[in-house]
Amino acid sequence: MSTLITGSTGFVISNVVRECAQKGHTVVALDVVAPNDMVERYLAPWADRITWVQADILDPGALNQVASAYSITRIVHGAAITPGQEEIERAESRRTIDINLTGTANLLEVAVRVGALRFVYISSGAVYEAIDPPDGLLHEDLPLHPRRLYSVTKFASEQLARRYGELYGFETASVRLGGPYGPMERVTGHRTNMSQLQQWTGKALRGESIVKEPQGARDYTYVGDIALGIRTILDAPTLPHDVYNLASGVGVSLDELVAAFQTVFPDATFKEPDHATVAAPEEPARRSLLDTSRIRNDLGYRPQYDLVSGLREYLRWRSDFGFTA
Repeated sequence: MSTLITGSTGFVISNVVRECAQKGHTVVALDVVAPNDMVERYLAPWADRITWVQADILDPGALNQVASAYSITRIVHGAAITPGQEEIERAESRRTIDINLTGTANLLEVAVRVGALRFVYISSGAVYEAIDPPDGLLHEDLPLHPRRLYSVTKFASEQLARRYGELYGFETASVRLGGPYGPMERVTGHRTNMSQLQQWTGKALRGESIVKEPQGARDYTYVGDIALGIRTILDAPTLPHDVYNLASGVGVSLDELVAAFQTVFPDATFKEPDHATVAAPEEPARRSLLDTSRIRNDLGYRPQYDLVSGLREYLRWRSDFGFTA
C-alpha cells in the first residue's frame, strides 16, 4: 500500500516525501517535472521507498493510469502554483485557477477511484488574508474572505476536499502552513517568491550585506517541522478536526531574528535600509500568527527545531549542497 504525494520535487513537498519515506511509507512521488540532481541527492538515502511518476495533475487520463498502477491508500496533495506578486498573478490568472483548483478536483477524483482512506490537502496561511484578530492569533474557525487568486484557490480547495470526503466517505484534512524555510527552497516553474530566510542565507553565503527592513514579529518554521506535522496528520489514528494550522507558533521580532542569525552565521553583515528611498514606519505593523493549539492538543505535535537550530540545519544543508543562490 502506497502514499501518493503530488508536487514532490517542490520545496515543502520534497521534505514531506523525505519525512514519509524515513518513517516507512512507500511513496509514489508525482510531479509534472522529473526530479533533478538536487532532488535525487536530497532523497537518495530513501530512494528504495520512493517511486517517481511524471504526470500533470490537469491530465485525468495520466492520473487514472497512476491510480491503476499503484495500490494507493493515502494522498497528500501539495502540487500548486504560487504566483507571488500581483503582476505574476495577473499574468498567470487562469493557470493559477487550473492548477490550484481543477488540479485539486482531479486528485479528489483519484481518491474516490482508489478508495483512499485519507486525503491531506496542503493549504496555506494565506487564506487568512486581511484578517486581524484582536488576540493576534489566527484560529482555524475564523470566517475567511480571501481576495488574491492564490488565497481564493487554496480556500476553495479546502472546501472541495471537505465535501468530497463527506460525499464519498474518506477522511480529509487541510493543513494551513505558516512561515516555512529550509532545504530545497529555490525558484521553480511553480514557485518564484522566495522566503525572507532563503534570501538572507543566500546573501550571507555570498558575502553580501543584509538589509534590516522594519517588520513586525513573524513566525519562522523550519521545513522539517512542517514535514513532521503533515506526516503526523497523515498517520494519526483519528482526526478530530479537518483543518489544522501548522507553524512554529512563535512570533520573532526583527532584533531576535538578527541575533539568531548572527549566532549561527557570525560573519553575516547587516545594514540599515536607505531611508532616502525606503520610508520606514515608526512602528512596524503587527503581524498575526497562526494559532497552533489545535494540532498540538489533538495530535500531540511539537516542533523539533527552534530558530537557531533550524537556521543551523539550513546553513549546513546549503553548505553541503553548495547552494548559494
